[in-house]
Amino acid sequence: MQDRLASLYTQHLATLRDRADKALALGGFDHLVIAASLPLRKFLDDQDYPFVANPHFLHWLPLTDTPGSWIVHTPGKKPRLIFLQPKDYWHVVPAAPSGYWVEHFDIEIVRNATDAVALLPGADQRRAILGPECPAAPGAEANNPQAVIDYLHWHRSYKTPYELELMREASRIGTRAHRAAERAFRAGESEFGIQMAYLAAARQMEAELPYANIVGLNEHGAVLHYTHFDRKAPAQSRSFLIDAGASAAGYASDITRTYAAHGHSEFQALIDSVDAAQQGFAAKVRAGQSYPELHIHAHHVLAGVLREHGIVRMSAESAVASGVTSAFFPHGLGHPIGLQVHDVSGFQLNERGGTIARPQGHPYLRMTRLLEPGMVVTIEPGLYFIDMLLDELRAKPVASEIDWAKVDVFRPYGGIRIEDDVVCTDAAPENLTRDAFALT
Repeated sequence: MQDRLASLYTQHLATLRDRADKALALGGFDHLVIAASLPLRKFLDDQDYPFVANPHFLHWLPLTDTPGSWIVHTPGKKPRLIFLQPKDYWHVVPAAPSGYWVEHFDIEIVRNATDAVALLPGADQRRAILGPECPAAPGAEANNPQAVIDYLHWHRSYKTPYELELMREASRIGTRAHRAAERAFRAGESEFGIQMAYLAAARQMEAELPYANIVGLNEHGAVLHYTHFDRKAPAQSRSFLIDAGASAAGYASDITRTYAAHGHSEFQALIDSVDAAQQGFAAKVRAGQSYPELHIHAHHVLAGVLREHGIVRMSAESAVASGVTSAFFPHGLGHPIGLQVHDVSGFQLNERGGTIARPQGHPYLRMTRLLEPGMVVTIEPGLYFIDMLLDELRAKPVASEIDWAKVDVFRPYGGIRIEDDVVCTDAAPENLTRDAFALT
């Protein structure tokens, strides 16, 4: 793996340097200064929240746990890494830089944050500083100039071969852990027990994952962001929805699967229909495809699934137009993914900013751009039986088109979501998730 990354990193860095040069020119700056960031302090405490590195920093380097470090890029010069390696006996000190990337940087090791800031281009120079506000590092206040940010975010949509290799690794880790979670479900574990099985198989702590895992049994599958983790297993485990990812050098995977317990064939048939629909949507991740149009298409296909399983009696067109499908599928089809699980620029009009609005009636869609080669998106349709939304639907005239007895059959299962991470290429899409599952 390291040899493969080494062979790809040189071109990745060249791409980033070229993008940085153009972004600086647009904003009228001479230096790009990127903070790794520092941990956030807990309120009324002397402890910090788990450290999360600035994604702009991770874009350049696979260093996820070097708080207080900086990257300085000046066009025409070798990039610099100011590496904070503090004198500290309270915490583990970051090891000296090593690996396939070190030869590409001039590296200066410092012992405290003040010394790190002293090595940055001065405040009298035209510097674009990317990162969160950091009062602990006076003299290096982030300005995050919009012209620079817009350009870099737009082009971060297009993953380099190096980035795709890391995303494949994140998918391999995630699918390995998903297999362990399914085994724990089949063995009758609680949500907490399933989560522990997942973490052990991923060999990552909760703070290292790209987002908080969703591990829901039975009705809990109807809570879209369920992160409660019951410690006690239910008397009967009917269904299991898991939305959980993994990280590789800061790059995320985002994977969702839904399972029925043995003997629950009607719910399994519904899962199979959603899975087939999802694979059809993933196959449409091709250059030139409008993501909002794909989302609307998904509503029509899922309306057909609802009709096929006797949940609605109306046509697909009527189910979508009347908002019935939105009661069963209330979120967006997916989102960009990369250094952040909900990656940047999903609504951006072009490299100079701007916004492409969501289609009316679909407020939770997280991407409105055309798909292009190099983009990676999630495809995650779902069907849920959410009491609040069903109660609202029951109060509408269209309620007569719903088989409420059939809805009641499915309520105890919560819901279904199937999610893959898919790469748009110049030809057929690459499904990172399905490829990784095939290896586990």
